[in-house]
Amino acid sequence: MRARTSGWLRGAVGVAVAAMVTAGAAGCSDDGKPSGGKVASAASSAAASLASQGAAALASATAEAQQKLDEVKNGVAAKDEVRLGTPTTGGDGRATVKVTAHNTADSAKSFAVLVKFTDKDGNLLDVTVVTVPDVAAKADGEATATGTRKLSGDVRAEVGSAVRY
Repeated sequence: MRARTSGWLRGAVGVAVAAMVTAGAAGCSDDGKPSGGKVASAASSAAASLASQGAAALASATAEAQQKLDEVKNGVAAKDEVRLGTPTTGGDGRATVKVTAHNTADSAKSFAVLVKFTDKDGNLLDVTVVTVPDVAAKADGEATATGTRKLSGDVRAEVGSAVRY
């Protein structure tokens, strides 16, 4: 599965490119003509580096979140037993969403839920894992998932995976 580049990453790349182009345009070669070739090359290199670092950080965070789920012993897939509310963005810029887990088992169980925060186009912006502990048999339990990074714009949430244990 190919990871999608997030909106904040595209924005950061755009800012970096614009800053480098602006700075380079102000400088001229010895003959007084703009030295655009070197600037374009530097801007392209910086943009590629920034995009690579951002995508790598998000891929690392996703892998770490999935590893937390994989550490659950004797768990069963429970994605269909989890619902998410409407995400909001707090004063700190981090997205939060209410997580409701329905325990279909005959005894109390806990849930580990991987929540993906995306933009309106489905581009992955952030991931987190939340635990819904000690949900009584045939009952619902709630928790709040909070993202790890500052987000803006139209943020959506989806269940990536869930485990009942």
